[in-house]
Amino acid sequence: MSVTHRLTAPAPGWTATADVVVVGSGVAGLTVALNVRKAGLRAMVVTKAMLDEGSTRWAQGGIAAALGEGDTPEQHLDDTLVAGAGLCDEEAVRTLVTEGPDAVRRLIATGALFDRGEDGEILLTREGGHHRRRIAHAGGDATGAEISRALVAAVRDDPGIELIEHALVLDLLTDAGGHAAGLTLHVMGEGQRDGVGAVRARAVVLATGGMGQVFSATTNPAVSTGDGVALALRAGAAVTDLEFVQFHPTVLWLGPDAEGQQPLVSEAVRGEGAHLVDADGVRFMVGQHELAELAPRDIVAKAITRRMQEQGAEHMFLDGRHFGAEMWEHRFPTILASCRAHGIDPVTAPIPVAPAAHYASGGVRTDRLGRTSVPGLYACGEVACTGVHGANRLASNSLLEGLVFAERIAADLAERHRAGELPERTVDVAATRAARPVPLPPSEARAEIQRLMSRGAGVLRSAASMADSAAGLALLAEQAHAHMAEEKPADPRVETWEAANLLLVATALVAAAGQREETRGCHWREDFPERDDAHWRRHLITTLTASGDPVSTPEEQ
Repeated sequence: MSVTHRLTAPAPGWTATADVVVVGSGVAGLTVALNVRKAGLRAMVVTKAMLDEGSTRWAQGGIAAALGEGDTPEQHLDDTLVAGAGLCDEEAVRTLVTEGPDAVRRLIATGALFDRGEDGEILLTREGGHHRRRIAHAGGDATGAEISRALVAAVRDDPGIELIEHALVLDLLTDAGGHAAGLTLHVMGEGQRDGVGAVRARAVVLATGGMGQVFSATTNPAVSTGDGVALALRAGAAVTDLEFVQFHPTVLWLGPDAEGQQPLVSEAVRGEGAHLVDADGVRFMVGQHELAELAPRDIVAKAITRRMQEQGAEHMFLDGRHFGAEMWEHRFPTILASCRAHGIDPVTAPIPVAPAAHYASGGVRTDRLGRTSVPGLYACGEVACTGVHGANRLASNSLLEGLVFAERIAADLAERHRAGELPERTVDVAATRAARPVPLPPSEARAEIQRLMSRGAGVLRSAASMADSAAGLALLAEQAHAHMAEEKPADPRVETWEAANLLLVATALVAAAGQREETRGCHWREDFPERDDAHWRRHLITTLTASGDPVSTPEEQ
C-alpha cells in the first residue's frame, strides 16, 4: 500500500538518512531513540519546536506504577479497566501494568529524580480512579519537566542520535512494497537545514503527541495540532477511537474569551485532599461517586459541566485553602506560581476551574509492539491507540504508556535488525508524485476549526451540535478545494499545513463521534445519555477514502 494523499508542499530540497527516524521529543520519542541506539541503530529525532517543548514537560501529576507496598499490577489493571469503560484491550493493559514498574526504575537509572521521603523511598500519591497511592512525582508538581530534563540530557549526550529541531513533519515516504521508507518535513529556518527536505530511514516512529489544539481551550501546547494522526491517515493507516477526547476537569478558568493553552490544575491537588465546590461552597461530588472528587476524569468533568449548567455558572471552584502556605509552596510550586501569575492565591481563595480538552485516548491504531497497519510505521505515546486507555484514560497512565510502549517498539526494531528485516529502503518516487495533494486552508481557518469543535463536539455533544460542526468543517474544506481549482491556493507554510492537519483530524473526530450513539467514558451524548454495550462495546476504525474523506467503520463484535 502506497501513500495516497499528501500535503501540498514544495519538493524536498535536501536529504538526510538514518536507520530509524523518530518524530517527537516527549517521553515516548526520546525513549525510543535511546533504546534503538543500544541496538546499534542510528537514530534521528525530529521535533517541531525545541527538544524539551513537547507535551511531556507540562505533565504535572506524575507517572502511575505499582511501586508501593501492598500495591500490585493486578490492582492497577483493575483501576485502568474501570476507567476505560469497557473498551480497554485487557492484554495491552496487562502489558502496561506488569512492565511499568521496571520501566520506571530504568527511567530513574537514566537520571530522572523523583520525590522521596526521609527514608529514601519514592513518595506516592493518589489521583482520580486509583484506589491506591501509586503516582510517583518529581519537583512536587513538575514530574513531566523532570522526566523531560533527564531524557533530553541523555539524548544530547549520545553522539549517535541526530537532532532536527524546529521541524514540522509533513508526510510519510514508502518503498514500492508500501513499507515506510522515511518522511518529508519542513525545517523552520534553523541550523544547517532549511525548508522542505526528506529523511530516508528503515523505519519511522510517530511520537508526535496529541491534538488538543483542535479545541479553543486546551491544556496542550501550541504545537499539538494532530500532525501524527493526520500523517497516518494520509498514509493509509487506520486510526481508532478519535471520539474519546478526555477533558481535564480542573483547568484554571481565565475568563470566557480565553483561548489556546490553559494552565492545568493537576489531579494530584485533589489527590492530596482539595475539594470541588460551587459558588456557595457546596461539595457537589459527594454522593455522586464512591471516590467523590477522585472519581475518574470523565465523571468529574461531567459533574462540573452539569453543575455549571444548573447554576448558569461559567466555572466551579477547587478549594485547597486548608493545605496552608507551606504545603502549596513545597508540593505544588508550579501550580501556585501559575495561579498567582493570574491574580489568584490558592492559599487564601478557591481556584476557579472548568473542563478543557486534555488528552486523546484514541489515535493511530497499533498492536502491542507499536506497529501500525502500515509496515515499518510505528506509533507510541498520545498519538497512538494501543488499547490501554479505552474510552477514558486513567490519571497518570499516559507517561507510563509512552515509556512502556516506546521500549517495546525499540525492542521490536532491535529484533528485526538482528534478523535482517530492516534493510535500507528505496523511496517509490513515482507513487509519491501520484499521491493526491491535499489543498491547504488559510492559516486563519485554525481559529474557526477550534470554534466549531468547542461549540459542537466538546464536553457535551448531540447529533444537532455535531451536524453543525461537520457542516462548518466541510465548508472550510470546500473553500480550500475551490481556491486550489482557481489557482489561488493558500501558501504552503507551517501555519497552513497545521490548519490542514487540524481540519482533517477535526473532521475525522466528528465523523466518529456522530456515529457513536451512546454515552461512554469521555464521550458524552446528550441525545443518547446511556451506555449501550449491546451495540457499542466496540471500537470505531477510521481511514480515508480515495477522495480523502474520513470514514469510520465499527469493529466487528
